[in-house]
Amino acid sequence: MNKIILITGATSGIGKATALLFAENGFKLIICGRRQERLEKLAFQLKEEFGADSHQLCFDIMDYEAVKNAIASLPEAWKNIDVLVNNAGLAVGLSDIQDGEIADWEQMIDTNIKGLLYMTKEVSRGMIKNHHGHIVNVGSIAGKEAYPKGNVYCATKFAVDALTRSTRIDMLPHNIRVTAINPGLLETEFSLVRFKGDADRAKTPYMGLTPLSAFDVAETIYFATSRPAHVNIAEITLTPSAQATARDVVREG
Repeated sequence: MNKIILITGATSGIGKATALLFAENGFKLIICGRRQERLEKLAFQLKEEFGADSHQLCFDIMDYEAVKNAIASLPEAWKNIDVLVNNAGLAVGLSDIQDGEIADWEQMIDTNIKGLLYMTKEVSRGMIKNHHGHIVNVGSIAGKEAYPKGNVYCATKFAVDALTRSTRIDMLPHNIRVTAINPGLLETEFSLVRFKGDADRAKTPYMGLTPLSAFDVAETIYFATSRPAHVNIAEITLTPSAQATARDVVREG
């Protein structure tokens, strides 16, 4: 197959699960993240388990110059990217708007919105040149429905939803498909990051139910990107069976 997929936030959670699944299905992988040691470990796993070729890019998507330089540094054999998965994102803090921390707000805005924009700008240029490609933005149910204390995180994911819709229009003349994947309750490092390392508090959102796994989302991404060329999956929102909306959840006990 020798198709190339670039995944941001590839060192954990959805990104790592997506890398493993696409490697299993014959893709070459450009894995991106801020932690070089984890990138190297993942590259070894991809080769060991699936014989998959990978190229590592260690940079922070919040830094536009770093993004531009990383994409420009790709060797010729890695430049023709078929699939971009804008996965890197985070929630930091959970508080009423008047109590929010400015640094948390800026980190979410710079990662979830600006980082996605930077990656899309740089990678889409090659796709436009090739008149071919698929951009997948990992959003959230929080980009469909606001919830208490979610304010800025929800705002960033609403922005991802709007950007995905408008990017789909912009990419239409260039034969580039654009998809939004919007998970509900998902157990990864998400809550541990949101609660700044408080492991006990990070468990609370998932108590009494079976949440989505990173592989559930990876399989959804693979489904969307493996449709025939004439089919574009505009968006998929997936939740655990025990969740109906961002706030309506049934818990055992």
